[in-house]
Amino acid sequence: MINFKRFNFQDIKQKLQLRKPWDEIIIFVLNILISIPTFIIAHQNLIEFNWPFNLDRFLLFIFILIGIQLLLRLLRTIIIICIVFYILILLYGTISGNYGFQSVYEDYDSMVYTMSDNPFPQDIIISKLLPFPNKSLIINAIEYQNPKVRNFAVMAVNKNFKDLKGYSDYRTIIQCFAVFKEINSRWNYVSDPKDGDYIATASESLNYLSGDCDDHSILMAACVRAIGGTPRLIHTKGHIYPEILIGNKNDLEAVNFLIKNKLFEKESYGKQLHYHIDERNQVWLNLDYTAKYPGGPFMSEEILGALTLN
Repeated sequence: MINFKRFNFQDIKQKLQLRKPWDEIIIFVLNILISIPTFIIAHQNLIEFNWPFNLDRFLLFIFILIGIQLLLRLLRTIIIICIVFYILILLYGTISGNYGFQSVYEDYDSMVYTMSDNPFPQDIIISKLLPFPNKSLIINAIEYQNPKVRNFAVMAVNKNFKDLKGYSDYRTIIQCFAVFKEINSRWNYVSDPKDGDYIATASESLNYLSGDCDDHSILMAACVRAIGGTPRLIHTKGHIYPEILIGNKNDLEAVNFLIKNKLFEKESYGKQLHYHIDERNQVWLNLDYTAKYPGGPFMSEEILGALTLN
C-alpha cells in the first residue's frame, strides 16, 4: 500500500513537471522579455567600470540572463501553467476587441523605449504597478501618438509664445505651457453620467474641449507628451489633475521667472506657484483645469496616487 501511494505521487509529480521540448523555448523567450528591462534598470543604477568595448555591461547582461534562466527553471511548472492561462486571456481579448496580443506588444515596446531614456527606469515599472483609478482605461486614452492630438499641440505651440526668444534651454517647457494656455482657456467642464465614470480619449475630448477632470487630465497629458514634455496624473480624493515635470529647484526658479515675467504676467501677478517635489527632488508643476497659469492653486494638494507618463 505504501509503495502504491509513492508510485502515484511520483507519477503525478512527473506529469506536473511538463518537461517538453517547447518548455525550454517558452522559458528562454520569457527570460529575454524579463532580462531586457531588468538590465536597463541595473545599467542605470550600478556603477560603470568603463571597461573597453563596454565589456562590464555585456557581462552584466549575461549574469542577469543566466540568473533569471535558473530562477525560471526552478519555477517551471507554475510559470508554464500561468502562461497558458495568460495566452487564453489574451486570445479572448484579441477576439473580443479588448486588451490582446497587439496591446501587450505595444505596451512592452513603449515601456522598453521609455526606460532606455529615463535616468530612473525602475520608476516606470513602479508607476505601472501602483494603484490608480481606471488606470488601464486612462493609459489607453492618453493617445499622444494620435495625429489629431499631435496636430492640436503643434497648433497651440504656433499660436502661443511663438515669438519668445532667448530661452532655448526651456523651449519644450514653454511649448507645453502654450498647450496649457490653449486647453485651459477653452475648456468647458461637463460632468460624467450619474451611473459611473466616462473616460473620454484625448482625441474625443478635442471635438468640443469639454469633459470632467479626468478627461481634461487625459487631454493635457497626451498633448504635453506629444511634444516632448513629461506629464503625470495625480489622484486625490474625488479628483484627478495633471502636472508637468519642470526639473530641479534651479529649473523652478527659471520657470517661475518665465511665468511671472514673460508668459502669464497678468494671471500670476502677486501669486505663487504650486508644485510637488517627489522622492527624487524633481519638481512637478500643477496644470489643473482650474488654474489660470501653470502652477496655479491646487483644488486638493493631497496625493493618493500618481501616474507618470515618461
